[in-house]
Amino acid sequence: MTISTTKKLAGITAAAGLIIALAGCGSAPETSPTGSGEAGSAVDGFKPCMVSDEGGFDDKSFNQLGFEGLEKAAKELNVDFVKVQSDSESDYAPNLQSLVDQNCTLIISVGFALAAATGESAAANPDIEYLSIDDIVDQDFDGETDEPNIKPIIFDTAQAAFLAGYASASYSTAKKVGTFGGQNFPTVSIFMDGFKQGVDYWNSEKSDNVEVIGWDGTDGVFTGGFAANQDAINAAQGIVDQGVDVLLPVGGPIYQSAASVIRDSGRDIALIGVDADVFETDPSVADLLLTSIRKLIDVGVYDAVVAAGKGDFDATPFIGTLENEGVGLAPFHDFEDKVSPDLQSELDTIKAGIIDGSITVKSYLAE
Repeated sequence: MTISTTKKLAGITAAAGLIIALAGCGSAPETSPTGSGEAGSAVDGFKPCMVSDEGGFDDKSFNQLGFEGLEKAAKELNVDFVKVQSDSESDYAPNLQSLVDQNCTLIISVGFALAAATGESAAANPDIEYLSIDDIVDQDFDGETDEPNIKPIIFDTAQAAFLAGYASASYSTAKKVGTFGGQNFPTVSIFMDGFKQGVDYWNSEKSDNVEVIGWDGTDGVFTGGFAANQDAINAAQGIVDQGVDVLLPVGGPIYQSAASVIRDSGRDIALIGVDADVFETDPSVADLLLTSIRKLIDVGVYDAVVAAGKGDFDATPFIGTLENEGVGLAPFHDFEDKVSPDLQSELDTIKAGIIDGSITVKSYLAE
């Protein structure tokens, strides 16, 4: 477990500049990746490919969602695809090169950790189209995506996390909720930022004093990676030991470690999932889940792959928000009868306020 005291300020500033320049760009996902079978045939030679980050394609989170979007698009386009899994950071560049060598025409890199390697690969192969999930690929920090053949698919998850923070504060009887992350990257801390802001909003609206353990708005608890290992268990245990009754782990499979700590505690502690609706992707923890903070990665990938397959690749970034339904809060599922009967209507009102700008949610994508 590590306590981070620094953030990638240059990257945050550059990302914010890009988002300001592109505000409103990128259309919302139009359909669920269940698909309609009407995508049609792809242009000759189209071959979409994907490389995961070290979380792997069975992370029940964003790698899995990205793969599901690719798989559905390839099926509807009637084309073959290739996927390669990364087991460590050292695999990123070689895996990307292996896809180039296999004559892929569209390469999808899943996760901000691949940004540097994706930028280098795109620069070396300008005739190949790239999708970057969760990063704008601005390695020179000039406020623009480094290469014209890269389409970023990114998400202002602070907006949905705000709703989750408010819901967690409403649910908590201990008056303590917790969060921890894999690494202190903007795409991780954006969840924690929104979560804390949602708790703070509850406190201001209800004159309450629910405390957030694990993130103070700048520094927090991080495992140092994205594996469900002893470091993740230690991070979760340290927060659970402080008396929280809601826990938000941000970083792919590390939620599995959090779930094991919750079960071993013997206490009623609710878990919050990220990226996917974890209630659906991992039934083994369904009974613990208050809700999940969703990114529609699967739909974003599906739409972008279908467009590229038809010869309509567009490098304009897609930015998921509450307004375009690129991010959102999953249902309460088994916790439906455990939350306040007024909670959903309050969340609906808050969502509308975030969309119309009367409620401000700060994030590196919104500032």
